[in-house]
Amino acid sequence: MTAEERKVIIASSAGTVFEWYDFYLAGSLAANIAANFFSGVNETAGFIFTLLGFAAGFAVRPFGALFFGRLGDIVGRKYTFLVTMTLMGIATFVVGLLPSYSTWGILSPILFIVCRLLQGLALGGEYGGAATYVAEHAPHGRRGFYTSWIQTTATVGLFLSLIVIVLLRTNMSPADFAAWGWRVPFLISIVLLGVSIWIRLQLAESPAFVKMKEEGTHSKAPLTEAFGRWDNLKVAIFALIGGTAGQAVIWYGGQFYALFFLTQTLKMNPITANYAIAASLAIGTPFFIFFGWWSDKIGRKPIILGGCLLGAILYFPLFQGLTSAVNPTLEAALASAPVTVIANDAECSFQFNPTGTSSFTTSCDVAKSFLARNSVNYTNVAAAAGTTAKIKVGDKVVESFDRSKAGTEAAAKSAAFEKAATEAIRAAGYPAGADPAKVNMTMTIVILTILVILVTMVYGPMAAMLVELFPTRIRYSGMSLPYHIGNGWFGGFLPPTAFAIVAATGNIYSGLWYPIVIASATFVIGMIFVPETKDRDIFADDAVETPHKRPASADI
Repeated sequence: MTAEERKVIIASSAGTVFEWYDFYLAGSLAANIAANFFSGVNETAGFIFTLLGFAAGFAVRPFGALFFGRLGDIVGRKYTFLVTMTLMGIATFVVGLLPSYSTWGILSPILFIVCRLLQGLALGGEYGGAATYVAEHAPHGRRGFYTSWIQTTATVGLFLSLIVIVLLRTNMSPADFAAWGWRVPFLISIVLLGVSIWIRLQLAESPAFVKMKEEGTHSKAPLTEAFGRWDNLKVAIFALIGGTAGQAVIWYGGQFYALFFLTQTLKMNPITANYAIAASLAIGTPFFIFFGWWSDKIGRKPIILGGCLLGAILYFPLFQGLTSAVNPTLEAALASAPVTVIANDAECSFQFNPTGTSSFTTSCDVAKSFLARNSVNYTNVAAAAGTTAKIKVGDKVVESFDRSKAGTEAAAKSAAFEKAATEAIRAAGYPAGADPAKVNMTMTIVILTILVILVTMVYGPMAAMLVELFPTRIRYSGMSLPYHIGNGWFGGFLPPTAFAIVAATGNIYSGLWYPIVIASATFVIGMIFVPETKDRDIFADDAVETPHKRPASADI
């Protein structure tokens, strides 16, 4: 690796790390954001709303990919990701300054969502630019290794955000952190922005792009060429459903949903959970480089699709293992004290309330909502119409109530029901939280590390594969859209979707079906329709494989 190549990798990766740091703060601080910006709704709805606010940034990433991808293919790689980085840093800084719901009312969450949308647009343009820029500097046969450094940046950005949060939490009181300390990670992003801009200004434009511009072969309408022609569009479609969709759910399942599962389902202390996640990231991150390097030897497909298949097979035992390691008391209660909800099915609603505007008032809804909040699995037993729902915990039965019919006694009846139901599940062994003395931290970190290694398998070679699928003239646009639809929509919506499924079904593991089904579909489609790309010459006008190494599956 030459000095210039090292400079390209370091400068591109450092800037992208800071962007991911900015972007993931909203996920790492979801509870604090819910308390400050969404305090006008109930706790459960507020948390779901916060997760969807976090996901709003993912929702617009494909639009950022289209806008900045076109800009990158026309104006250049370097200047485009300078713009995206500036937009990201400013939006993040503003989140740290926003007044809370109690001060500005509904304007507060609205502005938070606006900032998230700006962050998503910026990230939609950043990743494709950085990956393309590094790949176009990489020598043939080493693109997997070179671009794998860009692949580490998302995890390193998450790791950096967790470390900053942990340091703040451990050096100030919980009250101070809740009041203002949570804003500090957002505010220091303005410093990171300055450093990132200085680093990126040291770079020259991609030699492949400069050569293309000098020869006059660049595309004047890259979006039309990339997605308006079937031969290019079908490449993007199969890259999405046979690659990035499965990669995304494994990525977000193994890192973000794992963190949500620890804190929200297993009730682990947030600081301890962050330590565990940070430790697993520190151990697992070098595997991004390993799998990127290995993909140069054996190909991108075996590693990426192998990671999807392993995730689909291992997710249930791994998350069940987390329950055993983190909250064995909850695991024992789930096995020894089964809970049933006896209710008329017609009264039971689908417990998905993303905006906090729905009102679940029937006795069945009240009962199931309580159990979901307390991480208690339940099964349904049908009852006759007109029957008031009941919760049966072992030999104890707690009668629910219909909030809509309670009138002025609603508050008193709610308090009485909560008290009786809480006493029943506590008596049956369901804990209020994970007992720190019973947490097997070693096993917890081992399981989380396995999840991270699955992430590195699907993600490490992904940038190289996407770059190799598209010719230089439309590469920025072509690779960015399938990447950001996969990661922005399939991956970004995993935490709120899984959380809502769990709340609706009453099974703490049911949310895992979402990543398992998507990863399985990607494995099958990728095996059939996605070509192996490691031997392609990306500087050829049509980005086809070199003749002596054309794989049989190359035609999509």
